[in-house]
Parts: sequence; structure tokens; C-alpha cells
Amino acid sequence: MFIPRLAAKYINDHLAKKEPVALIVYGPRQAGKTTLIERLISDNKLDVQKFTGDDLDAQRLLGLHSLENLKKIITPGKIIVVDEAQKIDNVGLTFKLLIDNFQSLILTSGSASFDLANKLNEPLTGRSYIFWLYPLSYAELKEKYNAFTPARILSELLIYGSYPKVHILTTLAEKEEYLRNYLNNYLYKDILSLGQIRKPKLVLDLLSLLALQIGQEVKISELAKTLRVTAATVNSYLEVLEKMFIIFELRGFSRNLRKEIAKSSKFYFWDLGLRNALIRNFNSLEVRTDAGQLMENFFIAEKFKAAENFQRLANFYFWRTYDQQEIDLVEDRGGELLAYEVKFSPSKKHKAPSAWTKAYPASRVVVVNSENFVNYLL
Repeated sequence: MFIPRLAAKYINDHLAKKEPVALIVYGPRQAGKTTLIERLISDNKLDVQKFTGDDLDAQRLLGLHSLENLKKIITPGKIIVVDEAQKIDNVGLTFKLLIDNFQSLILTSGSASFDLANKLNEPLTGRSYIFWLYPLSYAELKEKYNAFTPARILSELLIYGSYPKVHILTTLAEKEEYLRNYLNNYLYKDILSLGQIRKPKLVLDLLSLLALQIGQEVKISELAKTLRVTAATVNSYLEVLEKMFIIFELRGFSRNLRKEIAKSSKFYFWDLGLRNALIRNFNSLEVRTDAGQLMENFFIAEKFKAAENFQRLANFYFWRTYDQQEIDLVEDRGGELLAYEVKFSPSKKHKAPSAWTKAYPASRVVVVNSENFVNYLL
């Protein structure tokens, strides 16, 4: 089963130009990067020469950064495909040699974005395009859900998330097992592989704390106290988890009004299935006390994905005042403000905060709930 990815359109546009550049697909493990690249090769009948960073020979051959060595192994005229490129030492230097001396078009992927970015940014300045491949978005799953009710859609996405494998497996038991294995194998091993993480269990403990604080402003000092580490350690771990595509940060919005809080942050999960695996809770929405938190996380993550998937430049924030008036999500696009209040229950009546409407009268405020959310995702 192949689920078409929206990023493919933009990558195809660059493949058609046949320019000597690197097309880089970043994303978490199991998000479908390799599958997408294989599909692009097949659909476009590309003539490629493939390497994978998991292969020790590829690591050695592409990690030498020698033009003479590359002349022995590279077939001129072929598109160079490198999967899991972050495992090759200073791979950006090799890509630069290929682009400058062979006029190569490179199609590559990497899951550890911070590692790969550090190795690519400087050598490939002006020679690369980056595409972000997150877990599946609702827009990519809409064909599957055409005949589903909103309640049925949310019962899957809010509990089991949107990793592609989850939408291939058929039973709930299989989905739960996959997510637990993802947590215990892929995620834990990735954390272990990072030299700067001395206590991987602490990172999982931090993630578990964040999983219970969805929608709440995060106080670094409190996290540090609970984990018995320094605030600097918590900050460094949060940065790593963001760059591993596990969580993302939402900052406070302010146009410098006195009552607005702008220097705090909230953290959300890119995938709710992984979040639920962390807290060992795959119960149905009907019996959960965190359905509102799940709905808020789901909608905000979808808006972030949509901005990337449809190449729409936008900035996202939450908004709160010192007297507790708040907006869940503020989208600033083209100078226009759109405020979203996210509620699970459609029966709850909600009025926009008076401080918001007074400060930003030109903005539009909408209430998103479990029945109308589809209207704001496509």
C-alpha cells in the first residue's frame, strides 16, 4: 500500500529541471523517506546510481572526499541517490565534489536532521533544496477517510497517530505493538547513538513529562527539578528531541502589548501514536480525560504540516495574557492573523477573548472542534 506524499510534487519539479543540486529529504525514522525516493525513481524512470549510509562500503567510499576516488566509482550522467546520508562522514563535502565536478543531481535522505544539517549546510550553500517529510498529514490520508465520519477519523489519528506503517497494519493490537517497538527500538537506539546524551533514560523521562503537559506552558526549571538535572541539560535535550522530529515548539505571540506573555513555550508531538505509547495509553477517546489535549496537539501539528506540504509561508504561535486570556493557535500569514481555538466537544460555546479582539480587531477567530476540523485542514 502506497500513500502519495504531497512533497513529491515539489521534488518532481526539481527533478525535471535536471540541475546539478542536492535534493534533501529530512524526516523521522519510518516516515516514508526511502519509500518516497523509490517511488520518485520508479515514476520518473530515473537512471540512478544508489548508495545507502547503512552500507559500510558506501560509508568508506563516499567518506574519503577524494575526487580521484569518486572518478573510480561514479558513473557520469546518472542521478546519485544516497539514503540515510547522515551516516557518512562529512557527506556534504562529497556532495559538493559531485555537483561541482560531475554536474551530478543528487537525491538524498536523512533522519537525524541536526547531524545531517551540520554536515551539509556549509559545503552545499546555494547547491541544495530541503524538503521535510513528517508523519502523514490528514491531507495525504483524505482518500482513505472519504467515507469516514469525523469521529471515526479522530478515533484513529488521535490514538494511533500517522506513521505510514500504522495505516498499513489492520488490527489495533498490531498498531500498538508497532508503536511500542518504535519507542523501544528506533527512538531509544537513536538517543543512544548521540554522544552528547549521557543518560538516554532521562530523555525518555523528559518526553513522558512533556506528554502529560500538552497545551501547557513548559517551565524548564520545573522539568529540571523533577528530573534532578540542570536547566541547561533540559534545554539541550529539548533541542535534540526537536531535531529528531519527536516534538516541536510553539512560542508565545506578542506585538509588545503589556499584558501579553511572549517569552514562554509549549511543546507538542509530531505523532500522537508515539505520545500515547510513551504514557502507555491507547484507550478510546470516549473514556479518556485528555481528549481535548489530543485534539489540540493534532490540529496544531496538522497546521505545521500543511504549511510545509503546500509551501505556504506562515508563522505559528499561541497567545496568552497575564490574566489568563488565551488563544490556542495564531497563524501569521502574509501579515494577516488567523486565531484558532481548539475544542474537542462541538457543544461547547466559545467567545473570543476580549483582549484579543480589542488588540487585533482585523484578525479572524474560528473555533475548531471534533466535527468541523476537516474544514480547516485542506
